[in-house]
Amino acid sequence: MELLTLLVPLCLFRLTVQDQTTMTLKAPEIVDLEIGSLRNVSVTPSEPPQETLFVTFNVMFSSKQTSVIELPENITLSSHSTNSTCFQVKGVGIGRATVLLETAGNRSNNVTRPLARINFVIMQSSALSLLSEVVGWIYFLAWSVSFYPQVVENWRRKSVIGLNFDFLALNLTGHIAYGVYNIGLFWILDIKIQFQKSNPGSVNPVGASDVFFSLHAILLTVFTICQCFLYERGEQRVSKVTTVILVALWLFGSIILFVAIADKVSWLQYLYYISYIKLVVTLIKYIPQAYMNHRRKSTVGWSIGNVLLDFTGGSFSILQMFLQSYNNDEWLLIFGDPTKFGLGVISILFDVLFMIQHYCLYRLKASDYRALSEE
Repeated sequence: MELLTLLVPLCLFRLTVQDQTTMTLKAPEIVDLEIGSLRNVSVTPSEPPQETLFVTFNVMFSSKQTSVIELPENITLSSHSTNSTCFQVKGVGIGRATVLLETAGNRSNNVTRPLARINFVIMQSSALSLLSEVVGWIYFLAWSVSFYPQVVENWRRKSVIGLNFDFLALNLTGHIAYGVYNIGLFWILDIKIQFQKSNPGSVNPVGASDVFFSLHAILLTVFTICQCFLYERGEQRVSKVTTVILVALWLFGSIILFVAIADKVSWLQYLYYISYIKLVVTLIKYIPQAYMNHRRKSTVGWSIGNVLLDFTGGSFSILQMFLQSYNNDEWLLIFGDPTKFGLGVISILFDVLFMIQHYCLYRLKASDYRALSEE
């Protein structure tokens, strides 16, 4: 009986501690605020605490040497309640900070543990942040729509003569690689966790729009390739040089895949390697089309609408990087995503070349267009 008397309080204590340790705080993942501004942040217990809890703030990461946010010393969570608790935060410097909300010592449990994680982003101006989002949607739409003028051009002419097959083959490989990168970082939880560990305080660079763009690009490129089998194509085919390059790229991707399966590299590193395939493809994919235009002394069959939209997308992509870098006072953001920055710069340079070819070097009369379209 005495033993039972001792065990009952012990069991109750263990149940209380176990129940307590399952509680977390529902909090916003990211909180944006301007420098010098105040903002109220609300957190909500996932279940009622067994007793009053004192929650402290632990700045786990800061992008600057000095503090960029001003936080209260602690907040109090009422016992047996799931009511939200608000606290006020002030932006005192431009930058980013990751803060852990932790339990302070209490009567039933003296072990400090994290209840929530909040990423704070302090910027120059909310208006610039909104402008950056608008610019992002502009380049997203421009790049997405850029596939359609070529599809329409092929359908209208019932011919793909003038559209380089090497470009299409390389483009498909590049978009597949970029799609794997985006899907992995957006949907696969283990990879997202690896990214957070490798980049504390950073926000996942891949969003739903990036995944949609990749899948949409693959679909439209495959559709354009199907047009090449349906419409007149003359003697055009994928060159031996491009075939060798494609085999090398796919072989590289396969080797890295088996290395990742063997746990020699992390899956996050695997995605980085795959994203470099997209960058390599973008470096070379426009060259066959530019050379073909030069050899034919014509851009007939190569849609200028595709070029203009691609130029718009690349320009606004780079503009967004500069806006984000200025607004967050982190110019490394421009080079933090080499794939995105490389895509923008390289696309712009080749688009300028194509515009020069179309509007200056190989500008033709209407009668010449009709003649060439019938070749």
